[in-house]
Formats: sequence, structure tokens, C-alpha cells
Amino acid sequence: MAYQISDECIMCGACEGECPVSAISSGADKYVIDADTCIDCGACAGVCPVSAPNAQ
Repeated sequence: MAYQISDECIMCGACEGECPVSAISSGADKYVIDADTCIDCGACAGVCPVSAPNAQ
């Protein structure tokens, strides 16, 4: 199951650079994760300062 980014996202960009499959991109008000590309590795969650990425 893919990760999703919650509304807690502060748009810092830490997660985008950490994703090994480039599944994260900047959205209108928070970063978003492409569920079809996400490999559920949790790398994004490990670097997020506000714990916005969550496994769904």
C-alpha cells in the first residue's frame, strides 16, 4: 500500500529528494505521492520533520 502525505506537510521538500523512485512531487498546498509509483519503502517518512507521510 502506498504512502500518502497528510495536511501536516510544510512543503519543505525533504521527502521529494529522498524518494528512490521519484514518486513525490509538489502539489498545490502540499507534496503528493503517486500511489502507482510508490514502493512503500518509508524513506520519505524517515526524513520528514513533521511526520506528514503515512502508510495507507
